Amino acid sequence: MIEKTLVLIKPDGVQRGLIGEIILRFEKCGLKIIGIKMVYASRELAGKHYTDDEAWLKSVGEKSIKSYENQGKKLTVDPLTQGKQVREWLLDYITASPIVALILEGHNAVRNVRKIVGPTSPADAAPGTIRGDFTFDTPMLGDMQKRPVQNLIHASGSVEEAQTEIKIWFKPEEIHAWKRIDEDLLYREGN
Repeated sequence: MIEKTLVLIKPDGVQRGLIGEIILRFEKCGLKIIGIKMVYASRELAGKHYTDDEAWLKSVGEKSIKSYENQGKKLTVDPLTQGKQVREWLLDYITASPIVALILEGHNAVRNVRKIVGPTSPADAAPGTIRGDFTFDTPMLGDMQKRPVQNLIHASGSVEEAQTEIKIWFKPEEIHAWKRIDEDLLYREGN
């Protein structure tokens, strides 16, 4: 019921001064910050996050190719090759300036954070989501400029992914247990 999830406010979110706005959205809906820090990610650290696992690379490539198709364009490259290119751009980007790493905790935290953040491609994100309100980038524009989609934020896609990613970005002593004042109301027995 209570989950932890990882959020990274990427360089475009930090550089545009959106850290507070982004955090506010999570806190307003009852999510609790149990870890937070600003990090200049090394290429090695970023490489652990954006793994060179073939399944992940194909998945990234497939998403990129599908985004092109949604725009009425055809990308003539295989998913693995596209995924490798996107990974290189992601590594360059995430290491270019500081990011803010957060661990959020709450009921269905992974799903709720993903709902607040919106779809990976900002062009598909509805108004009211972080990506829908603050960016409009597309994979096509990113590819034309030889960079990843600037979508402000990373949010773990599953509980298992969150557990893995939290270990990459945080040491156990950087994770803090504490109680929000509204937790008794939200999580009392009998509800």
